[in-house]
Amino acid sequence: MTDERALLNKAKNNLVLNGFLDLDVDPVLDLEAEITKLKQEKNAIILAHYYQESEIQDVADYIGDSLGLAQKAASTDADMIVFAGVHFMAETAKMLNPHKKVILPDLKAGCSLADSCPPHLFKKFKEKYPHHIVVSYINCTAELKTLTDICCTSSNAEVIINSVPADKGIIFAPDKNLGAYLQKKTGRNMILWNGACMVHEIFSHEKITKLMIRHPEAKFIAHPECEEHILEKAHFIGSTTQLLKFTQKDSAQTFIVATEAGILHQMELASPEKTFLPAPPNNQCACNDCPHMKRNTMEKLYLSMKYELPEIILDERVIHEGRKCIDKMLDISAKAGFSIG
Repeated sequence: MTDERALLNKAKNNLVLNGFLDLDVDPVLDLEAEITKLKQEKNAIILAHYYQESEIQDVADYIGDSLGLAQKAASTDADMIVFAGVHFMAETAKMLNPHKKVILPDLKAGCSLADSCPPHLFKKFKEKYPHHIVVSYINCTAELKTLTDICCTSSNAEVIINSVPADKGIIFAPDKNLGAYLQKKTGRNMILWNGACMVHEIFSHEKITKLMIRHPEAKFIAHPECEEHILEKAHFIGSTTQLLKFTQKDSAQTFIVATEAGILHQMELASPEKTFLPAPPNNQCACNDCPHMKRNTMEKLYLSMKYELPEIILDERVIHEGRKCIDKMLDISAKAGFSIG
């Protein structure tokens, strides 16, 4: 990308962020039909995370968790990738597809976990342990990935940690809860960065206990980003994809699910005869939604495809240095049999 094009795209993105473009959408417009038409016209693919609104999941070409989305982004032949997720996910797609256009419906769709690990502070932290291998959860910024040796996701993290030689120290960033869970699973004593996901840190132990008492037949399943006192109650712990597969295969008819509530849509589609209850948080809400994920809407998805904005723009240095840890993760995952689908 030329410097002139980069500056132009940044200017256009700023216009979108500041509301200077006419973003009104005709309320009678059939958004699903229009989005389908735009996909064909622009040879575009829509990748959606499980935590997106159900209508976005329904128009997506692929729905998945971080590992599956990264693998799909790496293998696509589309000219344009529209990422219905959060910023770090679209950055990952751009690093894997530097010559493709990557669009994020809302540039403000960030991530509390990624924000909890500023790269300039982590760089100083890393310097204290010069001989350690840095393993970073993929839920981190592109800049942090340039400081990382191997990425991981919640589904392949145990395999990634076990791939590091036993005589090498490990720094794990940015999620302290996932890191603590992995220490128990692998027996590795890791240096943990003190970061966390706001969605997975506010589940109420008391409310979940009461819900389990009211539904004694239910199985409680949880994402490893949850705090330890929540994970201790779980019948099963896994990534969003692993949670989904567990509900399909397990004989239980009712599940209490401790992760972002967007995954319940796919669980209900896969097992319509079963009941899925969102684990309640420490507030007045009945379920736990990520406000960043939910910034994406069908209207924004349509507009982003129509105008091909906002576009994810990364420096060549970040693309070159950042994708090394992703490629390493994908290579280890492929050898271990972690494939999408």
